[in-house]
Order: sequence, then structure tokens, then C-alpha cells
Amino acid sequence: MKKHLLFVALVVSTTLFTGCSFQEDWQGFDVTTYGGGERYNSFEENPFILTSEQPVSTFGLDADGAAYSNMRRFINDGQLPPKDAVRTEELMNYFLYDYAEPAPDENIAVNGEVSSCPWNAQNRLIRIGVKGKTIAPPDLPPSNFVLLLDISGSMDSDNKLHLLKESLPYLVNTLRAQDRLAIVTYAGSSGVALPSTPGNQKTVINNAIQNLQAGGSTAGADGINTAYDIAQQYFTNVGNNRVILATDGDFNVGITDPDELIALIKEKRQTGIYLSVWGVGTGNLNDGMMERLADNGNGIYEYIDNLEQARKVMEYEFNKFYPIAKDVKIQVTFNPDVVSSYRLIGYENRLINSTEFETDSTDTGDLSTGQTVTALYEIMPVVCEACSGMTAFTINFRYKKPATSENRELNLQISDTQTGFEQASENMRFAAAVAAYGMLLRKSDYKGTATYEQVTDWAQNARTFDPYLWRLEFVDLVNIAKTLP
Repeated sequence: MKKHLLFVALVVSTTLFTGCSFQEDWQGFDVTTYGGGERYNSFEENPFILTSEQPVSTFGLDADGAAYSNMRRFINDGQLPPKDAVRTEELMNYFLYDYAEPAPDENIAVNGEVSSCPWNAQNRLIRIGVKGKTIAPPDLPPSNFVLLLDISGSMDSDNKLHLLKESLPYLVNTLRAQDRLAIVTYAGSSGVALPSTPGNQKTVINNAIQNLQAGGSTAGADGINTAYDIAQQYFTNVGNNRVILATDGDFNVGITDPDELIALIKEKRQTGIYLSVWGVGTGNLNDGMMERLADNGNGIYEYIDNLEQARKVMEYEFNKFYPIAKDVKIQVTFNPDVVSSYRLIGYENRLINSTEFETDSTDTGDLSTGQTVTALYEIMPVVCEACSGMTAFTINFRYKKPATSENRELNLQISDTQTGFEQASENMRFAAAVAAYGMLLRKSDYKGTATYEQVTDWAQNARTFDPYLWRLEFVDLVNIAKTLP
């Protein structure tokens, strides 16, 4: 076993907002329908890859959080989620991590560490952490929001439109005078429930929300066009322009072909207006479609299962509406003399070809202000006494600041001092606990010796940093999950 793993992380830049999405066509991802009519994109976990055959691993960041809250909905309802509903990277990145702020002239900071792997003692675990520069709420640029609300008949239930009507005041309370909000509704046809209104007119906005009523079929594409038209009319060159689609994903009138809908979203994103998606409800939830829409609209996909989740999305994480780094890519090059094989945990629909890493037209995930994103690799080391001190892998990051074309470059060196998992940072221990939980839920072939009891122990002992008590809730969910068949 080698004594020291050294790696260098190099941060350079990509283009601003051009080209095609890295997984926009979702090759290899088929929509699977589960009991009750819920639809998820089917995928298989990343396998171990022989370093001698493919030494380079490249992927884009994932900022979505829907898989975690959707999983929680299943667990609280007394059943395990479908395998394809569990996207491990989204489970890990639901949480905040205690990462340092970037240097004064940078928009992102990168960090990492290596420890033993808690579910396979023969392997090592690599944690890669990224944090976007924090901007205080009063200093955030102005926002031009258009809420696109599904008010079709399928939304007429307590956990759909009624939940949104209770939740949206959290967003309204966060708005400032320099922000604007419009509300477009769609059912049999689209309509404007609220013209673009300054954010300090909260009574006007909240009254429009409370007057919403469900009914009719779902003309999703018609509503999207109307929403983008309004967003374009009030476009701000110095701020955030975003359409937020809230729906159960049941598009059944108008453009119903998924590829045509994606083509529409890809066309609209060229205007510089982002599309984020909030999923709600049960039964006919089209998670697969909503994930694709958000990814191709350069936005974030969240699932709202209760009022606390709404507050998380609309208030606590309001910063996630503000990208601080565009098209963030990560490329890890492993040394086959030191690393026998490796496996990226999660990010299955974020993989890109190694040649696309330096291609400016490749569109990947963005990082928001104050946001933290984590990735884990499990590696099988080469047993080699002569390997001590050899570089085991290099990690390259590429990103671009939103308003400039400047290439950014950072260097980070970290040594593997043969740290055991118990001595690893709290960031590592908690991220590994969540990753192991995801593998257990998926009944993964890669879960090794991990058990729900161990996950509970690892997470419970990594809760010093837990500002909103989300980690405490995670421990409770794990304890429930282990009792379910």
C-alpha cells in the first residue's frame, strides 16, 4: 500500500452560456413507470473502471435536490422509494457542508481529502468539495421571476396546488423592491394570474396566489411560451432571469412528446433565461420529465413534499437562484501505477466525455452563490511498496465567472496520510454516510459491508455543523428506513 497520495486540482474556465447540455439527450436513460403511475429515469450505478483502460473520469456538477425530499416522502409514507428515484449525488448535496469561502478574487473554492472507505476496508475514499462565493441577501442582484403554475385538474389536492398556495408566501417574503414576480398559469390554456409586479407589493402578490384554482387539462408548452415571453419583456441585464415551473409533471395537452418539449426548453435557454422546476404531489409524479426540463433549462430541480421543504427551497436556499460559476466541470486523472480502479459515486447522468472537458461549448452544471457541492470516488489502490510518494491522481476543475470571459486557475495539493475513516473530517464522514444510505436504498452491489445501523452511527457523529437540523432529520429517516421491508 502506498503511503502518500498526492493530487493537484487545477481550476480553469469554460464558456458562459453556449452550446448543448452534457446530458441533454439522455442517451441510455429510459423512463420507467412505477406503481401508481410515477415515472423516473432509469439508470444503473457507475461501475468500477480499470485505470489501465480508462484513466480519466469527467463529470459536471449537480445542484438538484429533488431526489432527497422525494425519498423522504416515501419513507414517511412507510415504504422504500423505487430504485430509480434514488440519485445518490442529490442525496449528498441536499445538505450544507462546512467548506471555506473562496479567495477574494475567485468565485469558487475547492477542497478535498482521502480516507479509508468505511464499507470496504481495502479501498480508499476521495472527497471533492466545491463552494460558491457567498453573497449577502441584500447584495444579491435583482431578480426577474416568472412563476409558471400548473393548475390542471391533476393538481387539485392538498399536496399539490394547495401546498404551493401555502408555500409561496415564503418566496414572496424573500423578495425585495428591486425584484419582480409574475404568475402564469396553465391548464386547458395559459393565462396570466399576475403581471410582473415589484417584490415589495407583497399583498398584491399573495392575493393573486390565494385566488388560484385548479381545473382542466394540461397545456404545458403553451404556458412555457407565455412565461418566457413575460420574462423576456422584463429581462434584466445585471441580474437573475428565471422561470420557475411548479407541477406534478403531467403534460397531457399541447406538446406531449418529451423530445419536443426538451427542444423547446433548449431554444428558450439561449435567451439567457433559466428554467427551474418544482415537483409536487404523488401518484402521477413525472420525475423523469421534470429532471430533464430543469437540466436542459440550466436550472435546478427540487421536489416539495411539505411546508418545511418549501421554506428550505424558497427562503433558506434562496441563494440557489443566483449562479456564481457557470459550466463547472471536474476531471480526475488516475495513475494506473497507484490506483487499480475507481468508481464515481452518483452523477450517472452528469458524465461527459474527457474530450469535452476543454470544449468551451459543453454546457454542464452551474454553482450558485454560497452553495456547496460534494462528490465521492471509491478507489482500489495498487498494493505496491515502491509506490510510496507517487502521485495517485490529478483533479482539474473548469468554470467561468458569469459576467466575464476570464479563465480561472487554482492549485490545490492534498496528501493521503493514510487517515482512517474515524479520523476524517466531519464533511467526509457525513457525505459517506449519505452515500452509503443511497446505496442501501438502491440495494447496490457496491454497498459492501454498510448497514443502516452504521449509517446512523456515522451520521450521528458528524452533526457538529447542522444549522437547520437537516442532518438530525436524516438520522431519523435512516432509523425509519431500516424497519421497512
